[in-house]
Amino acid sequence: MRTSGIRRSRARNITTAGLGLLLVGISAFPAHAESIRAQQWHLDIMHAEDIWKISKGEGVTVAVIDSGVDDRNPDLLGQVLDGKDLALDEKGDEHTDYDGHGTGMAGLIAGTGRSGGGDGAFGLAPAAKILPIRVSGAGVGKQNKEDGEIDFNRAVPEAIRYAADSKAKVINVSMGSGAGFQQLTDAVKYALDKGALIFAAVGNSAAQGNGTEYPAATPGVVGVGAIDKKLTRTKESQYGPQVDLVAPGENMVHACGGSTGLCESHGTSGATALASASAALIWAKHPDWTNNQVLKVMLNTVAAPDDGAGRNDYIGYGAIRPLRALKTPGDPGPADVRPIPDLPAAQPATPSAAPSTTNPAPAPAPAPQASAGGGGNTGLWIGLGVGAALLIGGAVATAVVRSRRRSVAGTPAMQPAAPVAPPYAPPGPSRHGLYEQPPNSSYGPPPGPGQRS
Repeated sequence: MRTSGIRRSRARNITTAGLGLLLVGISAFPAHAESIRAQQWHLDIMHAEDIWKISKGEGVTVAVIDSGVDDRNPDLLGQVLDGKDLALDEKGDEHTDYDGHGTGMAGLIAGTGRSGGGDGAFGLAPAAKILPIRVSGAGVGKQNKEDGEIDFNRAVPEAIRYAADSKAKVINVSMGSGAGFQQLTDAVKYALDKGALIFAAVGNSAAQGNGTEYPAATPGVVGVGAIDKKLTRTKESQYGPQVDLVAPGENMVHACGGSTGLCESHGTSGATALASASAALIWAKHPDWTNNQVLKVMLNTVAAPDDGAGRNDYIGYGAIRPLRALKTPGDPGPADVRPIPDLPAAQPATPSAAPSTTNPAPAPAPAPQASAGGGGNTGLWIGLGVGAALLIGGAVATAVVRSRRRSVAGTPAMQPAAPVAPPYAPPGPSRHGLYEQPPNSSYGPPPGPGQRS
């Protein structure tokens, strides 16, 4: 399923308008031009320039399992390695991006900003390398649901294993399917045992049933949701026990595929890319840390829920804060202890039949667990005091094991978007609030399994 919405600019310089302007469509840009970097509000609130004085992701490879990554994009020149092509019925190879999405995720992670004479789009970890692994997307939508899920659970596990074998420290999966088969569960465990971290988008269908998506709900995967410019969970960002972290995911300006090489997007895809980039930044500074320790530090330093629960189903453990993770990481914990107690939930209550190689059965899942957040009216800790660190330090060690589950029959009652207090410095009025998301109804129905957004 597509997990971000992308629109391409008509000119190299995306343009902006005054504060509060509501874009009701995607056909026109306002008239006043502004630099590309100035429009990357997500980098401002995370203090990217301060981050880059400490780490730019050097020496870390991030695998992007997606629609391919265009290595000719001006902001990705020299950043993209040779990878693997697992796409069915798509022309080209892993460097041929058939819909622009994979290049967009790579741009959010490792864009250099070198295009346009230095007025290009930056990624959060501009020195990280991208390992492109192309899987089917558009073709899946022509299949029936069952065939699409089977194809997804064929290609993505193979992609995860390839990424792990290729020594990618971070694996980014900004896509999802309504079913996660045992092959996917096994591939995730394989990658974790190899020392990788896997981040996956939780999906954008909160307003269309909020069905659980995989691999975000697969045990061992870090599920990522999205927050907007008001630092509130976006209405499209799905919620549930599969949500571990949140990151900015609205009006994201970044490098992408297509004629202009620049896009604006929204969704949990982009939020996932920022979480992956954040892990790359930490790993570059601490190359001897394990995947468990990098994740523990990300949890130590999030802007956490202020409802006292430690995590909730709307923003997980909280919003990423890479600068704080680099400056005051806290205790990284034991090298071999996973800080999120989700892996035991993968064990089935009763043995299941061996899956067929032609029509594999979904991995068994435990019973659903009640939402920790109640009604979703949650906030985030403000500032850099000890409150958030103490909360997370205790919550991670004692949290009830949350269930990773398939969606159940019926549509869950909708909850309001969870408001959050600013986990970063408030954005300045000269650079932010320049765009507003189109009404949620314009997103349309969710696409077929394996497609991105």
